[in-house]
Amino acid sequence: MVDSIATTSLLGHRPVSQGSPFKDGSHRRRMFDLCQLPCVDFLGRRITYPSSTTSGGDRMVSPIKALAMELTKEAYSHSPREERMSGDLNYWTDTSTQQKPGLWPPPNKADNSSIHNPLLRQERMGCGWLGAIFEWEGVLIEDNPDLDKQAWLVLSEEEGKSPPPAFILKRIEGMKNEQAISEVLCWTRDPGQLRRMALRKEEIYQGLQGGIYRFRTGSQEFVNALMNYKIPMALVSTRPRKTLEIAIGAIGIEGFFSVIVAAEDVHRGKPDPEMFVYAAQLLNFIPERCIIFGNSNSTLEAAHDAHMKCVAVASKHPVYELGAADLVVRCLDELSIVDLKNLADIELTEFGYGEPEVEMEVEKDDDPYPPTSVATDDFW
Repeated sequence: MVDSIATTSLLGHRPVSQGSPFKDGSHRRRMFDLCQLPCVDFLGRRITYPSSTTSGGDRMVSPIKALAMELTKEAYSHSPREERMSGDLNYWTDTSTQQKPGLWPPPNKADNSSIHNPLLRQERMGCGWLGAIFEWEGVLIEDNPDLDKQAWLVLSEEEGKSPPPAFILKRIEGMKNEQAISEVLCWTRDPGQLRRMALRKEEIYQGLQGGIYRFRTGSQEFVNALMNYKIPMALVSTRPRKTLEIAIGAIGIEGFFSVIVAAEDVHRGKPDPEMFVYAAQLLNFIPERCIIFGNSNSTLEAAHDAHMKCVAVASKHPVYELGAADLVVRCLDELSIVDLKNLADIELTEFGYGEPEVEMEVEKDDDPYPPTSVATDDFW
């Protein structure tokens, strides 16, 4: 009887019989057959079931489960019209809809196939894989911004130049000396003169500073924590390399920084992101996995231009002026390793998209402030 129904059916499918108990007039428990036709059209795909069954019995593979697995495999396939056979699930699909371009999963820039240790490779691609890029003054050690301003005023007096006003001195904060002299102060563009003035300005600053270096509150503990977790760190500064090496030795953190980017290594300082991008390259990290620790808006601008996350330390600027940062702290010991992992756990195109947001539509009756229309004639 089932075969006769299948031959006369308009759909041409063999119905699936399922027994269901019922009671007749004599109150005897009997079984009758429910004929259910399998779904043939679902989300634009046609599923055809073979006549054979699975080895576990007469029960066939769940069509919803089979379709979900096939959609997952072919969601980002290049071939829009292709028939794929799956022997394990004992079904095949006819793909008749347009597929999305691209590959799934998308390539992860953090991956490195040359790493043969699977645990190291997994750690590299995880959110725990990150690099820390520190600025020197005002972040790790105490800084006195007035000393830098005084050094520029002394240099201008020695060179017979007009003393730069306050807004100019604020603008050249974080720049290389050569960059500030040639582009902002416009004192000279001769390479020899630029080099001489830049060195002289650094000598004046070091004389005013006195060679005394002191950790900011919580900086030493935070650097030690990163060292214990084996998070690679880079030091970035517009000071000469020799000055940085002397300062690092004075406070006793030799060997903590695997990368040091000094004034000799780059052409431009902040707000240009060249220093931070170069530090990320030396660390062998993609920019999206690097976190910059700075204390000025020029650092925030450079970090965002480099597609890096930024933690602002409110040392010389109030907290409300550093609102563009991803995190703002007064001391580095307010941070934890979990905070850094959350910053590095990003969702970009190369790491896949997140779930789409669903916008809720408000019914007209539920709107507490319905829009009103005013006629032009009545208004005038």
